[in-house]
Parts: sequence; C-alpha cells; structure tokens
Amino acid sequence: MSEQNKQSGIRALVQKFGSFLSGMIMPNIAAFIAWGIITALFIETGWAPNEDLAALVDPMIKYLLPLLIAFTGGRIIHGLRGGVVGATAAMGVIVGAEIPMFMGAMLMGPVGGYAIKWIDKLFEGKVKSGFEMLVNNFSAGIAGAILAIIGLQIIGPIVTGITLALGAGVEVMINAGLLPLVNIFIEPAKVLFLNNAINHGILSPIAVTQTEELGKSILFLLETNPGPGLGVLLAFSIFGKGISKQSAPGAAIIHFFGGIHEIYFPYILSKPSLILALIAGGVSGTATFAAFGVGLTSTASPGSIIAVLALTARGDYIGVIAGVLVAAAVTFVVAAVILKSGKEEQDITAATSKMEEMKGKKSSVADQLTANEPQETPNDETQEVPQINQGAIDKVIFACDAGMGSSAMGASLLKNKFKKASIDINVTNMAINDLPSDVDIVITHKDLTERAKQKVPNAHHISVENFLNSPKYDELVGELQESE
Repeated sequence: MSEQNKQSGIRALVQKFGSFLSGMIMPNIAAFIAWGIITALFIETGWAPNEDLAALVDPMIKYLLPLLIAFTGGRIIHGLRGGVVGATAAMGVIVGAEIPMFMGAMLMGPVGGYAIKWIDKLFEGKVKSGFEMLVNNFSAGIAGAILAIIGLQIIGPIVTGITLALGAGVEVMINAGLLPLVNIFIEPAKVLFLNNAINHGILSPIAVTQTEELGKSILFLLETNPGPGLGVLLAFSIFGKGISKQSAPGAAIIHFFGGIHEIYFPYILSKPSLILALIAGGVSGTATFAAFGVGLTSTASPGSIIAVLALTARGDYIGVIAGVLVAAAVTFVVAAVILKSGKEEQDITAATSKMEEMKGKKSSVADQLTANEPQETPNDETQEVPQINQGAIDKVIFACDAGMGSSAMGASLLKNKFKKASIDINVTNMAINDLPSDVDIVITHKDLTERAKQKVPNAHHISVENFLNSPKYDELVGELQESE
C-alpha cells in the first residue's frame, strides 16, 4: 500500500470515528440547550436567580445528559437493547465520579451496545420457544450489571483522571494566552467535515465541566463561531468570480443566520489557500473572546449567530459580538487578498472532487437500481437518476452526517419541488445512522453515499454534489412525473 493510500485511509478512519462521537451528542442537543437555559437563568449569577429552580442544574448535568449520551451510543450499536444496556453500564462511571461523566458515557454506551450485541449473537437460534423473553431480559440485565460495576470500580477513576487532566491543560492554555492557537487545527479540520466531531465529541465534554464551575465556557465558542465563515463568503460576494460570486451572498445568509457551516466548505476547497484566511479569522476571534473573558452556557447548535447570542452568558454580549465581528473582518481581509491575487475562476462544482481526494475517498455515485437488471456503477459525470415508479415510493429521506444541517436544507428544497410538481410523497431528513430499513429513496452528499449504502443497501440511493442546487432533484421530479 502506498504512503498516500495509507494517509487517505487514516483520514477516512478519523472522520468515521469523529462522526460516531458526534452521533452520540447531536440527537441530544435539545437537552443540552435546556440545561444551558436553566443554568443561564436560575443559578446564583444568572438572569433570574432562583434557588429552587437552580436545583435542576446539577442532576441534569451529572445524570440526565450522560445517560442520554450513553443510551444513544448503545442504540447506535444495537438498537434499543444496546441503548438500555449502554445507559445501565454508564451509571457505574457516573456514580463513581464527582464531575460530569460525558467521556465515560461516550465510552460505556457503545461498550454496552457491543456487549449485548455479542451476547444476542451467541444465543441466536439456541433459545427454546417460550423462553425468549426470559433469556433476553436476563442477558441484558446481567450484562448491564457487570458493566456498571466495572465502570464504577475501574473505568470511572481512569476517565475522571483524563478529564481533569484535559481540563487542567485547557486552563494552562487560557492562562498562557495560547488558546487561540487551537484554531490552527480546528479550521482545517472543519473543512474536512469534522466540525460536529470537534464541537460535540471533543470540546463540549470539557466545556460542560467548566460551565458547572464557572457558569460558562469559552470552549463552546471555538468551533461554533460563525465569523470566519461569514468573512470568507463576504469576500467571495465581492471579489469572487462566476457562480462563486453569484451564490456567495445567499450562502452567507444561510451560514450566519441558519448556522449551516458546511455551506462554505466547497468555497474553501475551490481555493485551498483560503484556509489561511479561516485560520487567521478563527485565531483572532478566539483571542478576542479570551480578552473579554466571555463564554456560552451550553452548546450552540446549529452554529447560528441567533443560537450563539441566545446562549451567551449574562454580561458577555459585547465580548461575544466583538469576537464574531473581528473573526469575520480578519477572514474577509485575508480572503480578499488571496482572491484578488488569483486570476482563475473558483470552480465550486469541482470542489467536491477535491474534497474527496483530501479525505481519501473514492467518488461515490447514485445506485442504478432496477427490478430485474444487475446494478452498474457508471461514471459520476454522466450518472442520471435511475428510473423509478412513483406508485412504489412512500418515503424519501435526505441524509447527512448529523441529520440537522445540510440534510434539512436539502429536504426543504426537495419538498418545495415536489409541492410545485404536485407529487405527494413524504420527504424527511435524518442522520445516516438513523436511516430506517423501509426507506425507498435516500439522497446524500456524494461523500456520504457509501456509508448510506452500507446502512440501507436495499434503498434507492442518489448522490448529489451540491445540496443547494443539484440537477439530480429536477431529474428525480421528472422521473416521478413520468412514472405517474
């Protein structure tokens, strides 16, 4: 295997692992926001201090949120049984620690899921009729009890030590003024679609611990700051060329107010040197946040300016707004210089192929599914939506990594096209890991199609390059109208 293939494989594994971590957090963001609102309002330094209502804060952060994470992690591995065993196993690390055990939950949840999955396979076909419920309940109960004890006695102390060490490291960086340098790594990683993994899988668990002590954390702002993305899109709006310049203003609105950061990634990949502008803006924004000593009370998801301001700690609005504006301004200036110095037109359409190369993935194409013919995988440049029968289609799902950002936008666009064409078919959006087995058509960004195929191999898969303006949508509408 060549060195390039090895690096590509490593990148793919890192992305898959990061996606799994964020997959445990993203479905529970609403609970995090609920906790953040209660914290911001009712703790002693909150907007409306209330000792009785503030009593919700500690149990939610120590029990509710970790258990939700563990349940979700186990459920990803082995459905509801995996979720139940994962949550039970996590209870051991929760009880054995005096700090919020998010990392322990992210570990024990999947471990519990894998454990009961292995046990179920062990007993598959070996249980006599009439004893299935007995065996299922006791096998899950025994596995959960054993893992909870292991978590309490062994895993909990280890994870507590790691969490405290990471928190201490963050404090050292803040005190030394080095925290802004973290954006040197965050901004390039975001463009490789690791933004959710960084924010929800790495930063949030540490930030929540800080919030319990201080009532806020600057770590919630590192990845979610919409300033750098806004700056680069504004630069394209003024100094870009061709379709890049035409589409950038609309993308800026969706990014800044809608919080969909993925929308500016293809613009960066059309001219990779713009990563320098993102880094400059990210570092400047974080330095401003640190100088003002500001933070959020919970995870802002999606990363919209509306969500950021809604979760800003009391008295921190000036510093947060300043950090966002500084990040946008610095990114804009650097990006403007880079764009003006280049004479070639930025090719947004070709950016996806470049992204796949950077991520070490082969191009994925739409499946050519027919009832009686073998499947083929034609060249992606000429691939069309295969023929389908509207009468056999009940469920269309637009899927993405987290099920909230690009998939929601794609589903909204497709719903509007279906409505105008008088096509009465349900269109929804969700994470790839949550795709049901009875879905008829799955639409994904071409980076994620292979994962979607693995999840629901019998579905009709359609790959798109640009979820905001893909010709595949109109092709699908045309096919459905013809079949009708």
